[in-house]
Formats: sequence, C-alpha cells, structure tokens
Amino acid sequence: MFPSLRRIPRPEAAAALLSLLVGITLLIIKFIAYFLTGSAAIFSDALESIVNVLASSVALYALIVAHSPADTDHPYGHGKIEFLSAHFEGGMIVLAAIAIAIKAIDMLLVPPPPIAQLGLGIILIAVAMLINGGVGLFLIRTGRRQQSITLEADGHHLLSDAITSATALGALALVKVFHWPLADPIAALFIAAYIGWMGTSLLRRSSAGLMDRQDADDERLLRQILDSHIGAKGKAPQICSYHKLRHRHSGRYHWVDFHIMLPPKLNLEQGHAIASAIEYEIEQALKEGNATAHIEPCLEVPCSLQGGVQDEVEIT
Repeated sequence: MFPSLRRIPRPEAAAALLSLLVGITLLIIKFIAYFLTGSAAIFSDALESIVNVLASSVALYALIVAHSPADTDHPYGHGKIEFLSAHFEGGMIVLAAIAIAIKAIDMLLVPPPPIAQLGLGIILIAVAMLINGGVGLFLIRTGRRQQSITLEADGHHLLSDAITSATALGALALVKVFHWPLADPIAALFIAAYIGWMGTSLLRRSSAGLMDRQDADDERLLRQILDSHIGAKGKAPQICSYHKLRHRHSGRYHWVDFHIMLPPKLNLEQGHAIASAIEYEIEQALKEGNATAHIEPCLEVPCSLQGGVQDEVEIT
C-alpha cells in the first residue's frame, strides 16, 4: 500500500480502492457493450461509468487528505475536503445527465440503426449491474460505519449506476421482444432524469456541509446531553442552564461550542472541572469531535443550584 494511504483506516482504504478498481473494470465492459450494440441506453450507462471512475479517484484523494493531521495552516483539520469531493461528484453526475439527455433526444429526432448483438449486450450489462449493486451497498455500509460522506456518496452513485443498468436492460428487452427501437432513447431519457435528480441531491447535501448547516441529529443528541445536567435533579456534574449552542462538521469531525451557567460561588478550578467533564461526554458521544464549553455565572436570583453542586468532578 502506498505510504499516503496509511493515513486512512484500513476499512476505508480497502473500500475506496475497491470502488476505483471496479469502476475501471465496468467502464471497459460497458463501452464494449455500447460499441457492440450502439444502444443509447447502454451509452448512458457507460457515460455514467466515466463519472464513477473520476469520482472514485477524487474520493480516494479526499480520504487521504481528510485524514491528514491538523497543522498551523489548517487548525481545524482537513475534513471539509470530503464535502468538496461529494460536491465534485454531484456536479459530474449532473453533467453526465445533460450529456445523456442530449444523446437521447438526438436519437429520438433521428431514428438510429437497429441495435446489433442484443444478447451479448444484455449479458454484459447484467454483469455490470450485479457488480455495481453489490459494491455500492458495501460502500454505503462502510461509509455510514466510518462516518465518511465520501464513501457513502460513492456508494450511492454505484447503486444508482446499477439502477441505470437495470433500466438499460429493460430497454434492450423491449427492443428485442417487441421490436420497438424507440424504447432505447426513451429509456435513456429516464436514466438522465434519475441521475440528474441524484446529482442535484448530492450537491445540496455537500453544500449544506460546506455552509456549516446545523445537523438535526447532532442537535438532538447535544441538547439531550446538556439537558440531562440541568438543575438540582440533573445528573452530575450539574449546571444551571446553557445557551449559544453551535456545532458544525468538518467532514466526519464535529466541532461544538456552548456556554454553561454555573453558580457564582464556584471557584475557577471547580468550573473548569465541570466544563471538562461535559466536554468529554459530548466528544465520546460524537466519536470524532471537539467540544468547547464557556463558563458564565448564573444570573438567576436565587440560583437554581444554590444548595450547592458536587465538590469534586471525576473526569475519566
């Protein structure tokens, strides 16, 4: 394995390399099928495979950079490159959809010659569909387990490629059984619409990450943790309240900051211990993240914790 790949956890590196190798193999298979048949639907499928190979290459590079340690120029790490990778992939998918639609419309206006060697074309595309579907599901599971939007996006792309292969197979079957050649460009238009929708969805999701849009699941988790420490009935360490909760992603890495209100009688060491304990709890819950708590004196009169808080806070 290349030295730079050692930065990536083994499951992610294996998944990214598998995606790239499979993409190159299926690209060759699909273009062979297209040159044998001249099918617009198979051309659509083959064109998307070019996007697969480009996207897999960028995804592998993005994973290498994302796992690079923080430095003076990038104190928050390099995780956001995963959103850039997903954004690039979404843009490439949309461009492929436009190219497919143009090809299909041209074939509708100018009837193409009869599709040749249908049987062999069907076999090649069926093989590609099964491989893409299996690898796509594997990448999605690995991406979710490793919290990698790059692998998850690549997996969804391969899974959608399997769906486009299935559509191409359906078109070839209609041409073969009913001798209806227009089924081929019509199927290509459906493929263009589908992958165009998929690419647009991926662009929206990656843009949300780049713009630091608040994650609803993270919001619920963080408030659940902080709410559990509020008041005399809250679990240790107790706080009076909290506010200014903010959080964002840098790829898979989470950054959280918030303000906690504590009884004014506490000294600096006690306040710091409480803040550190809650920070640690949040970081453990997020798995990969950094939490920062700002301490403020409670302004309630009387303070909800005027009876006192724990004298000692154990930090594990």
